Amino acid sequence: MIKTTIKPTLAAILLAVSASSVAADDRYIIQVDNHSKGIIKALAKQSGAQIHIDADGFIAATFSGKSLDEVKGLMNNPHVKLIEADQKRYPAALFNDDTGNPMQTQITPYAVYQSQADQVTFNPNAGMKVCVIDSGLDDSNPDFVWSNITGDNDPGTGNWFDAGGEHGTHVAGTIGAADNTYGVVGMAPGVDMHIIKVFNESGWGYSSGLAQAAQLCQAAGANLINMSLGGGGASSTEDNAFADFTAAGGLVVAAAGNDGNSVRSYPAGYSSVMMVGANDADNNIADFSQYPSCSSGRGKRVTTDETICVEVTAGGVDTLSTVPAGISTSSGLVADGSNFASSGMENMGSAAGNTYFMGTAETTDSGAAGNICVIDRGVISFHDKVANCEASGGIGAVIINNVDGMLYGTLGDPNSTSIPAVGAALADRSALVAASSISISVEASDYAYLSGTSMATPAVVGVAALVWSNHPTCTGTEIREALKATALDGGAAGKDVYFGYGIVQAADANAYLTANGCAGGNGGGDNGGGDNGGGDTGTDLTLTASGYKSKGSQFVDLSWSNSTADMTIYRNGSEIQSVSGVTSYTDALNTKGGGVYDYQVCETGTTTCSATVTVVF
Repeated sequence: MIKTTIKPTLAAILLAVSASSVAADDRYIIQVDNHSKGIIKALAKQSGAQIHIDADGFIAATFSGKSLDEVKGLMNNPHVKLIEADQKRYPAALFNDDTGNPMQTQITPYAVYQSQADQVTFNPNAGMKVCVIDSGLDDSNPDFVWSNITGDNDPGTGNWFDAGGEHGTHVAGTIGAADNTYGVVGMAPGVDMHIIKVFNESGWGYSSGLAQAAQLCQAAGANLINMSLGGGGASSTEDNAFADFTAAGGLVVAAAGNDGNSVRSYPAGYSSVMMVGANDADNNIADFSQYPSCSSGRGKRVTTDETICVEVTAGGVDTLSTVPAGISTSSGLVADGSNFASSGMENMGSAAGNTYFMGTAETTDSGAAGNICVIDRGVISFHDKVANCEASGGIGAVIINNVDGMLYGTLGDPNSTSIPAVGAALADRSALVAASSISISVEASDYAYLSGTSMATPAVVGVAALVWSNHPTCTGTEIREALKATALDGGAAGKDVYFGYGIVQAADANAYLTANGCAGGNGGGDNGGGDNGGGDTGTDLTLTASGYKSKGSQFVDLSWSNSTADMTIYRNGSEIQSVSGVTSYTDALNTKGGGVYDYQVCETGTTTCSATVTVVF
């Protein structure tokens, strides 16, 4: 069977934008009591505004050429609760491709194996429904159980089933592509989905659109929300919408962002939203995955909150999934009967013939007539190499990379060539040059490889739906905690800003909930704290932790046994205190409200440590 690779389209590249901070220009959100909304809408229109969204508790409108302060002046009315910028939100995806042939057989993406999703059976009778807020799901791709999919149309972005580019269809496939005989299989195959298209033709949307989408997701009966998107600047309206969804028992998941820095992106940065980073197939963090700090505030007001930074990761590098039918391409390369990886460059079609090595193909060569040209990269452009092959009578071209790895490229625009052309890896050069015959093909495909935290986010959502379907009495927050409690540690030992708790593990989370129930290992109390008991890493050192509140502030009592050595105490992976001659310590957090904290004690200067104990407020 010919090995194939999927090639990106221009649409994928145009959607490969980062979650950077973008001003909302002159569009604003106005929070208002519903019973007074008519008055405020009328006032906005009198002020020359164009109203775009009329949702529960707020409207969104453009005041052309007006600053936020000017709008606040125009809309100075006691019925107005808040006016804020309507922040832009973008898809968070990068481009990449790899080998595979989903047009001929069903492929299970590596992230399914990596996250143990293949070890858990999805329960279709549990009532799980995932709301995908994105660029739409194109109904041309056949790899879905379409009877399980609904959506909401938006007059500003068009039909939910007419995708704006590849992004939304790719995301949906990772979550719930059908388990059939072709294409790919999702994390929760065939799960019910509700699609809301928030991105316009330019590839972005607004925070008000996401806030309204959250309301529509809840109205549609969704348990989970997937947002493979983000942008700069927080929005109170947006934050409230996702907090309401979470409070109602749901789970909201969003992408950390693709700028490879410590900037906090929204909506992932809200406490009610689970932030997801991306790792590769080798359990390494993706270099583009953002890693905001879990701390906020300054000086004495600094607080630590793990819900505003990366909590878990999943496969998001070279992720194969669905795209609108026929807009991507696959390629094949066979030399002397052996399959080789390839990358389709241009010109659909197939060709087979004897091999002719043209060097760097800087000029025409009559020896190429009727043959497949094998060409080294370098000196002139890919287009000119293929053009010289075709002008020499060649029927197809294979261009070999001159550095390690696969050659990914195109022939540019304009492209005057017509013969099929593929790229090949440097490692295969000797075999390809020595081959007596070669066949190549470039054909349309319904599948593509993309990379980004956009791709990791639906992997986590799909795993959550898969696990939740086997424990349907749990809340979304309990599923969220189970995924963190059982994640595969990545990077530095323990929780860190890159991986959070680690790579999600479906089978381990499922077993954890089976053994411990929906509350997992966290027991609550009347004081609002949590007591997780103790843990043992294989040494005798055992830690117990009990959280409580006094006058609203958080305290955690720690005690350890089976060691009288000097001890170093860690919270969320950072050292907070070293003690001597004692077996207990009280951590006064000077923080009110909620929070989740991981504690561990280690004999100072050694690797003898207790198990990590989590306290939840």
